[in-house]
Amino acid sequence: MSRTPARTSRTLATALSALALAAAGLAVTAGTAHAATCSQDYLPLPDPGCQPGALNPDVTQDTIGSTICVSGWTATVRPSSSYTTALKKKQIVEYGYDDTSTSDYEEDHFVPLELGGAPKDALNLWPEPQYGDKTAGNKDTVENRLKKAVCAGTVSLSDAQDAIITDWTTALSTLGLS
Repeated sequence: MSRTPARTSRTLATALSALALAAAGLAVTAGTAHAATCSQDYLPLPDPGCQPGALNPDVTQDTIGSTICVSGWTATVRPSSSYTTALKKKQIVEYGYDDTSTSDYEEDHFVPLELGGAPKDALNLWPEPQYGDKTAGNKDTVENRLKKAVCAGTVSLSDAQDAIITDWTTALSTLGLS
């Protein structure tokens, strides 16, 4: 098959562009470039440059009695699975995970809804692996204990939020709950 000079030139330009993107740390996928901006080095925490956490302004220490401490409240603010699944697919690529099966990740609220995390803010949602020593299931246990402590008045909302953002794996011990 012969190529026209214009087509050869376009093919060469495309190849050179892909090479330049690769040299810059970018990947070409489906005709677009994606920066590998999120690092797995922080696991089991999200990369703080990508997901530093974000708070729901409606949840404060003064409003916990009408928000997070009301049974079923999180269901009223939880985003749809279509929203979180689409975001999870995008973020799996951003984190550069070799395993791209969405079922191996929970699109997790870094600051959980139970502690006043922002429901739909991408700065608060990340694809947390379901595998490893410290998984999404382990984090759920920590989240539930922190919420109980906040609602019981033994820990302030801001202290619980700070502890989970700093390191959810040590949040209970940091707050004297372990």
